Amino acid sequence: METPGSQSSLHRANLERVVRAVRLAGSLTQAEIARTTGLSAATVSNIVRELREGGTVEVTPTSAGGRRARAVSLSGDAGIVIGVDFGHTHLRVAVGNLAHQVLAEESEPLDVDASAAQGFDRAEQLVNRLIEATGVDRAKIAGVGLGVPGPIDVESGTLGSTSILPGWSGTRPAEELRGRLGVPVHVDNDANLGALGELVWGSGRGVRDLAYIKVASGVGAGLVIDGRIYRGPGGTAGEIGHITLDESGPVCRCGNRGCLETFTAARYVLPLLTPSHGTDLTMEGVVRLGRNGDPGCRRVIADVGRHIGSGVANLCNLLNPSRVVLGGDLAEAGELVLGPIRESVGRYAIPSAARHLSVLPGALGGRAEVLGALALALSEMGDSTLLDGTSPAVTPAFT
Repeated sequence: METPGSQSSLHRANLERVVRAVRLAGSLTQAEIARTTGLSAATVSNIVRELREGGTVEVTPTSAGGRRARAVSLSGDAGIVIGVDFGHTHLRVAVGNLAHQVLAEESEPLDVDASAAQGFDRAEQLVNRLIEATGVDRAKIAGVGLGVPGPIDVESGTLGSTSILPGWSGTRPAEELRGRLGVPVHVDNDANLGALGELVWGSGRGVRDLAYIKVASGVGAGLVIDGRIYRGPGGTAGEIGHITLDESGPVCRCGNRGCLETFTAARYVLPLLTPSHGTDLTMEGVVRLGRNGDPGCRRVIADVGRHIGSGVANLCNLLNPSRVVLGGDLAEAGELVLGPIRESVGRYAIPSAARHLSVLPGALGGRAEVLGALALALSEMGDSTLLDGTSPAVTPAFT
């Protein structure tokens, strides 16, 4: 039995420090582990050898600064995690291991608004299909990350009342899916998972403070403060879509007038182009036409960018993030939308905040939320349980 301050407890703590460093980075050389943990090179070498012999980590030859080195990562055989992302028009599921590999990934159309029960049925079926296709051992499934396009109460796990998902209001998504799959399920809103996905693998790598802006049927932001997702006490942090831009503007679904969402979300933007482009246009189509030079679509994209920039300027003045990452279909517009965003930030944000801000498109595209769901499931696992050989723990960079 370990006692506080004993040699065995110190050794255990050092083991967990090394595993945690690798978990957060995905892969590190032994020299990088030593710098991250503050442990001596000799101690790190001994711990890595012990973890490797126990099957917890894998060590592969690499190079660093022109010199030979050894890269340490968690073992891909230690466990499996599953990511489930409910969008408004799709369901996406991914199966990943601890070697930073997505073993299987599939997306299918789904009217999520129609019925929560139908959505969970389809998710269960798709998860089971991918598990069967990959041949993974169900006993190795450590957990599931679940993303939904609505606010989650952090205490009860209940999806809040929302006009975006009227058929889901009051449901407990994690509890529902846990009952169907029989494994731990961790839930968050899609914007937070997009932020987590981009933070771990995409355009947010290397920064500690960022905002991930997703513009789709609604507008939301995932906020990262000091390297962690900030949800707020009620789980509703990041509702940037309900910043008021014009008190005399259109009535928003929240009941207020002139919210950012009423100037940027697809349901409000697409009707502007109906007279000239018809009723079948999607935001993806607007972006494609805009990139091909369509003047109407380019104007709409620029207007949306300027409005988003006004909201981003408010975030800059309040939180002073170092990076803003734009996700969703709109990010594919590139400088057509990013330029106007930067223009508004430069106009409305405090100069010192604007000066330190970079605005980038997301690197993961439509996969940001499901990869964030995988990272969520992995980050919820404790380092000590991995060392015990039960549930694994890592927040990897998936490929």
